[in-house]
Order: sequence, then structure tokens, then C-alpha cells
Amino acid sequence: MNSPAHLDWRARLQAEWLLLLFGALAIALAVLDPQPLERYRQWLQLPTLAGLLGLLIAIQGIRDSGWVQRAAGALAARMHSVRALGLLLVMAAALLSMVLTNDVSLFLIVPLTLAIGTMSNLPVLRMVVLEALAVNAGSALSPIGNPQNLLLWQHSALGFAQFVAAMLPAAAVMLAMVALLTVLWLPRGRVALTTDRLDRTPTSVRLGMCSALALAGMVVLMEHGHAPLGAAVLLMLFALGARASLRRMAWLLLLTFAAIFLGLGHFAELPWVRGALQTMDFSQPLTVYLGAIVASQAISNVPATVLLLDHAPDAVALAVAVNVGGFGLVTGSLANLIALRLARQPQGLRLLHAVSIPFLLVAAPLVYLAWRWLG
Repeated sequence: MNSPAHLDWRARLQAEWLLLLFGALAIALAVLDPQPLERYRQWLQLPTLAGLLGLLIAIQGIRDSGWVQRAAGALAARMHSVRALGLLLVMAAALLSMVLTNDVSLFLIVPLTLAIGTMSNLPVLRMVVLEALAVNAGSALSPIGNPQNLLLWQHSALGFAQFVAAMLPAAAVMLAMVALLTVLWLPRGRVALTTDRLDRTPTSVRLGMCSALALAGMVVLMEHGHAPLGAAVLLMLFALGARASLRRMAWLLLLTFAAIFLGLGHFAELPWVRGALQTMDFSQPLTVYLGAIVASQAISNVPATVLLLDHAPDAVALAVAVNVGGFGLVTGSLANLIALRLARQPQGLRLLHAVSIPFLLVAAPLVYLAWRWLG
């Protein structure tokens, strides 16, 4: 008979399968294709990891302050329809992703969704999947909505408004699809509240204020390229004043992203991968479009952007493609992984794929037609 400790470790290993998978990939590639230490530092993307660390610290503080739970109760009490409540959260995630990036918007919306789910009949897992789709669609419109857009915006030398105009047809199609899916998938019934859970959450004004300021400051520092400084300051402050929040933070999520960056970054630099790219004619928009979508499914859309940046002459075509490539497999976009890890819902990966893969298959041709006809 298995002991409880043995079952607990097995459950943990099953929950952290992404960490194990990409950790094994990174180790295997390091053994089979050893590289100088500087290459590993480059693949690890330390500024991105530092930004993620700072965001995780600030969001954990906001969660522990009780503000999210109180806000969830107030929002749920004012909405009468489950569908209306869900559509509000999904559109809020999409709009926030345009100005705060897709990952930051998830750090704000997913905890709020989970809190509402504990006190109402809101279908949490469906909502998390929809919010992952929404931030991928919404962030596509903005040059600062996600890392790949920021990189391609700087590379293209387009103005802010020019980039938005170029991405508008593609983003409009994706956002319309997300809104339609939300309306069709969520139930029509009224919001049923568990009233005894509405006002029982203790709140800490000091922790909430400090954490909110920390989140705002971290976003500003990330925008100006000072994520490591922000993360270091938050680590020190929370170690002094909110050590319990640091202990509860999702440290394994940070390790998972480090393993993904190392494994996929090394994979994208393998000689046979580079050689395969040399055989493709990236002067054709359809080649760029299909190639970038396939690459995003294999190695995620940010590494795919870096991989194809010097091969694709049309930065806008590449931007459209890698944003569409964020749908489909969970590895298509890091936002998918963040949403699932924040939610920690049973069968989350299965439901995400059941929805996101068909979504990609429908969105890919529609977005291409809209971009080519209206762009």
C-alpha cells in the first residue's frame, strides 16, 4: 500500500510535469551539445525571469492582503448573469493585456476569477481558459502587449500608431472569436452567491497598499529595462516585512520558466534547426505565416520570434503569425502556462487543448484573410 507521503510526492511530480519535461530537455541538450556558459545565460533570459519574480511577489502580497477576495465579492454581488460576469472578466483581461502585457493582466484577473469562483457558481476552469485566449488576442494589438510585439515593434521602426493599425485586422478577428466563444460557452443562469463567504476574508490595508505599489513599480521598471533591480528590491522588502508571502509564492513556476527558456532556447539554436530555416523562402507572406505558427507551437512564440527575426523581411507578417501561434498547444504562449499555473485546476491542460487547438485551426485562416485583405 502506498503511504500518504508517497502519494503526495507522486501528485507533486504529476503537477510539475512541465518542469520535469523541460528540465530533462535542457539537461539532455547540455550533455549532447555543450555550449559556452555565456550562451546559457543568454537563453535563460534573466531580465524576463527577474520581471516574473517581481510580479509573483507583488501578486502574492495582494492575494494575502485579502483585497482580491473583497473585490471579488463586490463584483459578483453586482452582476446578475454568469455570462455577463464572465464576459466582463474576459474583456477586462483582453483590454489590460494591451497596456500591461498579457502576463501582468493574467496575474491580476486570474486571482480575481478564482476568488469569485469560491463564492459563486462561476465556472472557474472555463473562465481561466477563456482568459488565456483573451490575453493572447488582446495583447496582439499593442506594441507593448507582449514580448514578441515589443521586439518586432523595435525591429520594424514603425511608429506606435502604425504598428497598432497594421495589427488591427488580425487582433479584431481574434477578439471577436474570443467574445463569441465566451457568449456561447458560458451558462445563461443567474449568479448564485455563497453569502457566508462574502465578508469573512480578513484584510490587511498595509500589505495591500504596499503590494499594489510594488506591482505598479515593477511594471514601470520592466518597461524601462530595470526588472532585476525591481525584483531585488521587492525580495528585500518582503523578506523584511512579509516573509509569509514569500514562502507562499509560486517558486516552482519560476523554475518551470527557467527550464523552458533553457530547453527551448538551446533547441532553437541546434544546427539542424538553423539549417532547416535556410531552405525556406521567407519572402513569401504565407511561408512566414505558416512557418511562424508551426515554430510557435514547437518552441513558443517568443523564441520563435527570435529564431525567425533575421529570416523574415516583413516584421508585421511575423508579428501577426507569432501572435496567432500563441493559440493551440500550451507551449504556444507563455501566457497559457501562467494561466494554468495560477489556476491550478484539475484537467486544466486537457480543457485548454480541447478549446485552444480548434481555436487556432479556425483563427489561422480567418486572421490571414483579414490581414491580407484589410492590412
